[in-house]
Parts: sequence; C-alpha cells; structure tokens
Amino acid sequence: MTDWIQAWQCIGCGKIEAPQPCIGVCRDRRILMVGKEVHERALAEIAALHAQLAQARAMLQRFALATPHEGQWERSWLALQAELRDALAVLASVPESSLHE
Repeated sequence: MTDWIQAWQCIGCGKIEAPQPCIGVCRDRRILMVGKEVHERALAEIAALHAQLAQARAMLQRFALATPHEGQWERSWLALQAELRDALAVLASVPESSLHE
C-alpha cells in the first residue's frame, strides 16, 4: 500500500508545502509530483494493461504449444490463425493514450 503525504498547494502559483520538523540542514530541490487522482488513474490503467497482456499471453501460448493430430494440419492451422487474430485484437484494444504518455 502506498503511503500518502498530505501537503498544501497554492491555487495561484502551485507552490507545495508539507511542514516537517527541521533539524537545520534543509536544502530545497526541485521535484516532480502528481496528484493522487492522476496517480490512481495511472495505477488502474496499468492494472488493465497487465490483464490484457495476460489474456493475450494465454492465447498466444496455446498457439506456441499446439500439436495437430495426424492429417489435421490444415484444419488446426486455420483454427490457430483464428485464435491468433483474436489475440492480436486483444493487444490492439490497448488505448492509444497508453502508448504515448
């Protein structure tokens, strides 16, 4: 579980403060932060992408491990091609925004 730090952000300039006890050696440095909602949306999108990849992996594993019965090569090949198209469709359903952010 992620620990959250509550801070104050200026609605004008965006300055963020999170008061802490100072021991006299403080030095400010620039950091990048995101809001909790943005972070949680990203985590949800990552979980959805992992689920899509797991589904596609399971479908592709069937393709990799298949051994047709004697005399059934063409029928098996056509069936596996159909399954492979389904797996590719799962991968194609990844939101375009996930690829560029």
